[in-house]
Amino acid sequence: MFYDYVVIALYFLLILAIGAVFSRMAEKSTSDYFRGGGRMLWWMVGSTAFMAQFSAVTFTGAAGKAYADGFAISLVYLGNSFAFFCGWAFFSHRFRQMRVDTPTEGIRRRFGHSNELFLSWALIAFSFLNAGVWLNALGVFTSAVFGVDINITIVAIGLTVLFVSVLSGAWGVVASDFVQTLVVAVVSVACAVVALVKIGGPVNLVSDFPGGFLVGPNMNYPLILVGTFLIFLPKQIITMMNLHDSFRFLTAKDSINARKAALLAMTLMGLGTIIWFIPPWAAATLYPDFTANYAELGAKAGDAVYLEFAKNAMPVGTVGLLMAALFAASMSSMDSALNKNAGIFVRSIYQPYLAKRNKTIEDHKLLRVSQLISLISGIGVIAAGLWFSSLKELSLFELMMSVSSMIQVPMMIPLLFGIFVRRTPGWAPWATMAVGLFVSWFVMNVFTASDFGALFGIESLTKRESIDMNIILLIGCHLIFTAGFFCATSLFYNEAKDKNKAERERFFKDLETPYIADDQQSEVDSQQRQKLGMMVKIMGSGVILMCLIPNPLWGRVTFILCGLAILTIGILLQRSSQPKLQEIKSVSN
Repeated sequence: MFYDYVVIALYFLLILAIGAVFSRMAEKSTSDYFRGGGRMLWWMVGSTAFMAQFSAVTFTGAAGKAYADGFAISLVYLGNSFAFFCGWAFFSHRFRQMRVDTPTEGIRRRFGHSNELFLSWALIAFSFLNAGVWLNALGVFTSAVFGVDINITIVAIGLTVLFVSVLSGAWGVVASDFVQTLVVAVVSVACAVVALVKIGGPVNLVSDFPGGFLVGPNMNYPLILVGTFLIFLPKQIITMMNLHDSFRFLTAKDSINARKAALLAMTLMGLGTIIWFIPPWAAATLYPDFTANYAELGAKAGDAVYLEFAKNAMPVGTVGLLMAALFAASMSSMDSALNKNAGIFVRSIYQPYLAKRNKTIEDHKLLRVSQLISLISGIGVIAAGLWFSSLKELSLFELMMSVSSMIQVPMMIPLLFGIFVRRTPGWAPWATMAVGLFVSWFVMNVFTASDFGALFGIESLTKRESIDMNIILLIGCHLIFTAGFFCATSLFYNEAKDKNKAERERFFKDLETPYIADDQQSEVDSQQRQKLGMMVKIMGSGVILMCLIPNPLWGRVTFILCGLAILTIGILLQRSSQPKLQEIKSVSN
């Protein structure tokens, strides 16, 4: 374990260094702090869009689901890929073309200030829950690895993320996301290759999986899997491609880079959907009774399957690298939430409050307020993570699905459908949310999955089938009733009473007008490549040095190959910045 501790400690130092290196790029204005001034290249934006959807739940809760149920978990992540495809085809460039610094400013342009204020508070509160789930997932895994109290783990990790977010804003968040994407990629590929070797190839992986690979155990009605896949496609579009989650693409330097970013995120998610889950699929055959080793985790014991695989099958030091990947996954999700919360509060709550009192405040002072809000938000997220850690009866996957389906979907439906249904009364967004929350309560407590199944002659559902059926019923009801309610509000639209008409029309005009970067962009492009290339090279060199850890030859070679892949990317990034720097110098002379 000594080597694992060293790897994790060095990784933390690198993340802190990234925050320090990019802090100066966030000191110019609140726009730089909230979204990098809208000057980021597509590969940075795409990696942060990908990482915002990828948290420690993937290596814990989702891996536990893959271990227990086989291929079925891939349906969720294929839904993510489909949502990013829709982002490339329609949403990503339009979000960039809103010409705003924060997502709630886009909400104001579409729905008016009163809805902006209401939704700002609601979205901030929801982000605490969402980020708390991610932080709890990481805490569960870390406490299992090191035998440290989960609450201490959650606090320590939360404070580290807090430092990066407060110090460097969006630049530090996105830069660390890019480095973390590389860590996740190399660890996942290395574990997948070793897993296939251990299990004897992909054919054995499928044929030897207990209970059947495609359907899995405890599934008497395979058609439920088809319904789950189909319902996840619209669900992921709702929860990923809405005005609130537009923050993923507000950082792009222009419309073209926003579309490229969505395409990169789609590709990463599509490839990762299979690669991530090969180790837990193999572990179902290799370590069928491993959960007995983690009895203290209760229903979450299966979520430690990736750890069990790394400890038993991978070379010494991999657990530390895996933990670094887990930190990467959750930290990227959490720091994005903190940065987004700061922007929402300052632009949509604090500045309007000052305007009502005819007060103004200089932008550099707003920047300090933003950092303070990031700090407060971080404390709130840590508190949420501590609360979720007490819910031993829920697996992490069930916890994530509950928060997403019951709360997130009702909130995001008006923020998605409002892009298409242009004329709605001012009360439509909050009334739709109220209807959606009632639908969630009704499905959970009155008309349950068992009642729904009985209508089609489906009885005696297993626990797994009940969970899947509940998701199908809940999302289906939201699509029919919640989304239907929002669309129906257009029947009550009164143009004469619409105080936001002019701004709404300008909003939709901007939505269709491509955004082109200005002539100051080249210097920022070079800084991104130069600084990030340096940090990636340091990461790659560190992974190569892991070959010095006492391991069999194949283990040493694994670290060398992983490190060389990362180092090559860093070298290419820095080289790509040199022609731009020479061009800038010649222009200035």
